Amino acid sequence: MPIYEYECKACGHRMEKLQKISADPLKECPACNRNDLARLVSAAGFRLAGGGWYETDFKTGSKKNLVADAKSTTANTSAKSGTTSTSKDSAV
Repeated sequence: MPIYEYECKACGHRMEKLQKISADPLKECPACNRNDLARLVSAAGFRLAGGGWYETDFKTGSKKNLVADAKSTTANTSAKSGTTSTSKDSAV
């Protein structure tokens, strides 16, 4: 179930409400009890990063597998500068 944001046009009270997609929008403000509550449009509170199903399934052409491209670019840059990366396990 998505979380919807609401704001009262009368008093400015803002709130979030977990509701079913099929549920009717709320109308009554819990702060002032007026029927001036409006649902807001907002962005998701998370960002998908790294590799995973969203990385390969929803990107097309040269945009696919950006994580692997970034790793190879980092490895090429390290090789050119003469630095190497080591893991904590190899240092023990």
